[in-house]
Amino acid sequence: MKDIIIKEISNLIDSKILINEPLKKHTTFGVGGSCSVFIYPKDKDDLIKILKFISKNKIKIFFMGSGSNLLVHDVGFDGVIISLKNSFKNFEVTNNLEVNIGTGVMLGNMVRLLTKKSVIGLESLVGVPGTLGGALIMNAGAYGSEISNYLVSVKSIDFYGNEKTYYKKDINFAYRYSSFPKSEILIEATFQFKKGNLKDINQNQMNASKKRKTNQPLRFRSAGSIFKNPNEGPAAGYLIDQCNLKGLRIGDAEISTKHANFIINHGNANAIDIYKLIKIIKQKVKTKFNTNLELEVKLLGFSDSELQEIN
Repeated sequence: MKDIIIKEISNLIDSKILINEPLKKHTTFGVGGSCSVFIYPKDKDDLIKILKFISKNKIKIFFMGSGSNLLVHDVGFDGVIISLKNSFKNFEVTNNLEVNIGTGVMLGNMVRLLTKKSVIGLESLVGVPGTLGGALIMNAGAYGSEISNYLVSVKSIDFYGNEKTYYKKDINFAYRYSSFPKSEILIEATFQFKKGNLKDINQNQMNASKKRKTNQPLRFRSAGSIFKNPNEGPAAGYLIDQCNLKGLRIGDAEISTKHANFIINHGNANAIDIYKLIKIIKQKVKTKFNTNLELEVKLLGFSDSELQEIN
């Protein structure tokens, strides 16, 4: 990106701006090159200003939550990344458990705060990483519960600075999918929750946490599940395991021996090593089971030809 554009962005807003920021510092995988401009908008006014500027100047943009479901290429991203994780953290609860929450709130914090109010139904999500905004876009879920189950409405802002409201009926939700426009950034969500028995809620939460610790390689850096589970038939992890791919390693990237649908970083992995493992998994599962696994993790900075090879 041209220096003059970067300077114009810096002069335009009063938000925290990082230039040529290494993205491995912002992803749970701990890999990836730098992006030209990384912005934490301090408020809605600054967010609108930067979105209008980006639209007018046709600059590449990417909306990032906590980087928990993302693989960034080693060459980085020549554009602007916007993250709301340091702002948009409003949290308002009414007496009837209608809740307005900023999308910069971490999902785990949201669940813990609501658990204190005896809200039932979210217990299994306590260990799911990421911001609320990212969770909504991915329709995050675990052990039968999905974030969209209790959704009432969502507010967003488009590239022209227009604020929009979507009600649940306006959005198509499916397994790890939502139809929110990619050209808009979510800023706030409203939910309607139900009260439950705190003892049961805490027990459900403990059971979900125990399953995670037992089944997932939590000691290592990863991006969670690499592939979505197929609509029918065995889970992705089972299919990968049956291809005898557990423990396959390229550099410091490895298909986890604990859960085959996780790729872990032993410390110095790079994005291309992880990409190569993804490619191998896709090919082996397709050959053995005639099943085309669909990526759950998002890729940033990869070329069209690279993306085509694993889609």
